[in-house]
Amino acid sequence: MSTLPIDRFRLNGSLAVVTGASSGIGRHCSMMLAGMGASIVLGARRIDQLQHTVAEITQGGGKAHAFPLDVTNANSVKAFFDAVATVGNPSILINNAGTSISKPLLEQSESDWDLVMNTNLKGSWLVATEAARRMVAAKQGGSIINIASILGERQINGVAPYAISKAGVIQTTKTMALELARHHIRVNAILPGYVITDLNRDFLNGELGEKLRMRIPSRRFSELTDLDGPILLLASDAGKAMSGSTIAIDGGHLVSSL
Repeated sequence: MSTLPIDRFRLNGSLAVVTGASSGIGRHCSMMLAGMGASIVLGARRIDQLQHTVAEITQGGGKAHAFPLDVTNANSVKAFFDAVATVGNPSILINNAGTSISKPLLEQSESDWDLVMNTNLKGSWLVATEAARRMVAAKQGGSIINIASILGERQINGVAPYAISKAGVIQTTKTMALELARHHIRVNAILPGYVITDLNRDFLNGELGEKLRMRIPSRRFSELTDLDGPILLLASDAGKAMSGSTIAIDGGHLVSSL
């Protein structure tokens, strides 16, 4: 019997590394990938924040580990992947760690800029390149999925360093895809729009959120589960011909009328 198309989305035998997994997109992706058969390694500066996710995955019959990681520090990134190596060779990276500071442009300080750029751009670069080195050494290829944003392609007031950093993540994705293709490593990015999480639920459900929702052609915010299909496509053999791609998950927000 031939393999069914849906079977190409399974991740059995894969080891997935997820950064920024203590909440929101990172936590959701960890749970979802574990449910599709992958073993999971979570990274954060405080691994105690990850233990609930590790416990949920293991209680559900999956495999999960957590190790300390500061994405802004090259030595920490290397030590993290050394720890990952005690579990196995990573074949999937969800490069999700990020931060933002909301202030008008002229109130943003150098320290604000450094914090956002070091986490979102330098951090994603350090993690992705170290993951790629490990994949090359293992001669097994892999999939790197960078979490960018629709703000990497459009603008909004008050988060200039964040938008600039995510534009950099998009170009990082395409550049790495070009250079790593010879090693059978695929590098892609998703560009989420406004995704409802525990951190922003009250805002998005409020008056200002309603005004924002009306600017989205589909008139809806995304749910975390809306990310599942694109992430699985890029992580699994179902997307093995895709590299250098950026997938907007935004209900049509990027194509909204000016």
